[in-house]
Amino acid sequence: MLAIIWHSRTGASMALAEAAARGARGYGKLIQAGAAGAEDLLAAAGYLFVCPENLGTMSGMMKEMFDRCYYPLLGRVEGRAYATIIAAGSDGHGAQAQVDRIVTGWRLRRVAEPLIVNTAAQTPEAILAPKVLLPDVLRKAEEMGEALATGLEQGIF
Repeated sequence: MLAIIWHSRTGASMALAEAAARGARGYGKLIQAGAAGAEDLLAAAGYLFVCPENLGTMSGMMKEMFDRCYYPLLGRVEGRAYATIIAAGSDGHGAQAQVDRIVTGWRLRRVAEPLIVNTAAQTPEAILAPKVLLPDVLRKAEEMGEALATGLEQGIF
């Protein structure tokens, strides 16, 4: 099973996670970051972490999930596959780097290039507004979900 752990404030990350789950064709399980526990991650063969970048870092709820699950999983998930999708108003690299640093401790293996979706939201109104993503962006998330699920199912990852 591919655990798709997500958090969203304005809908962009939720839409991306849902698209990835469609692509995973039933092999992916959507789990909100606030509800994700160590047992959920232990039950998965691989992970897709989907979150917004807030103030240059991953969202607080996604960070809280890592804080809560980090030590219970330490030494128990080495070598498992992971990938990321970041929704950002600008570059998204801060959140991406933060996820990568954390999962280095778990010894996870990145198996896909990060998908960073730039919404170009730069004003307070645009940042807080509900997001609607273009079909081609959602298709990329769907393709990532499909590729991860296929790789896990076939034992490639």
